[in-house]
Amino acid sequence: MAVAVPFVQELAKKPLTSVPPRYVRPHDEDASVISLNSSSSQIPVIDIQKLLSADFSDSELQKLHHACKEWGFFQLINHEVSSCLVEKLKSEVDNFFKLPIEEKNKYRQHPGDIEGYGNNFVVSEQQKLDWGDMFALTTLPTHLRKPHLLPKLPLSFRETLEAYSAELKTLSTKILKLMAKALRIEENEMSVLLEEEWQTMRLNYYPPCPQPELVVGLCPHSDGSGITILLQVSEVEGLQIRKDGMWIPVKPLPNAFIINVGDSLEILTNGIYRSVEHRATVNSLKERLSVATFCSPRLDGEMGPAPSLITPETPAMFKRIRSEDFYKGRFSRKLDRKSYLETVRIQNGGGNTNT
Repeated sequence: MAVAVPFVQELAKKPLTSVPPRYVRPHDEDASVISLNSSSSQIPVIDIQKLLSADFSDSELQKLHHACKEWGFFQLINHEVSSCLVEKLKSEVDNFFKLPIEEKNKYRQHPGDIEGYGNNFVVSEQQKLDWGDMFALTTLPTHLRKPHLLPKLPLSFRETLEAYSAELKTLSTKILKLMAKALRIEENEMSVLLEEEWQTMRLNYYPPCPQPELVVGLCPHSDGSGITILLQVSEVEGLQIRKDGMWIPVKPLPNAFIINVGDSLEILTNGIYRSVEHRATVNSLKERLSVATFCSPRLDGEMGPAPSLITPETPAMFKRIRSEDFYKGRFSRKLDRKSYLETVRIQNGGGNTNT
């Protein structure tokens, strides 16, 4: 059950000269940050129109395959999600976090619930806290929407979120079908993600911090989703991904989405595509806002390695597990790198894939 914590946005409004101890984290000694301008630090860029065009190029598909295998992240351009809709969403998200706390409190998380305005993954009073607030909600399927959240938002915000949700459902379907093609598996083996996927959104707000080097906006973790589609709302960068023992800052391209592989897709691809640790850093002068859309397996389904990817040479690396059980377990723990994925890994490889 989640533990209620103070809103960082309200805390940051006070004239702070130092960070409260509960937000101070030990320095990550085992990974340094690579320069943003380093040529080796640029995550792959995928042009989806090249993959969907009549003169389809296998080299572009291999580029997608390589990005998912070696990076777990890529930037997606020419995605055809309406730029007007994206700009409207950015404005609505900005306006939401500018609401007085009394208004935002109407959407506050209920005890034990991961949805709503507040913070996730806080499970003890002693736990170190992230320098950020979030508003999390289910967007699809519609019957899983919490009646006190999306349906109660101001009309303009609600309509914008619903339109964006529908566009991203279409986009995620295209991406996952292309991934199935790159993996040379049948689309039906991706059905747990393609048929009535569980789509959730998390609106993130990272306030300025007087000592940004002492805190993180969101601690190192991998996502539990199939794929995550990230929209950078403000101009402030902060996303960093871990690769080859280094933290690599991501510089978002204009009109691009940042896509990453989640734990569920690592399970489905039997470890071929890897979910990658990432974190959010904060700024001393400016706030940072983003919207993460998590495209996850439907809750009434099962997840496990695609049967065609299991051979005597490549035995199953993960157990089969009910999607609902996977997510219940994940949300009952604090974020800790990729530790939760290890709970469904088959030790020593091979063996019975049933739980």
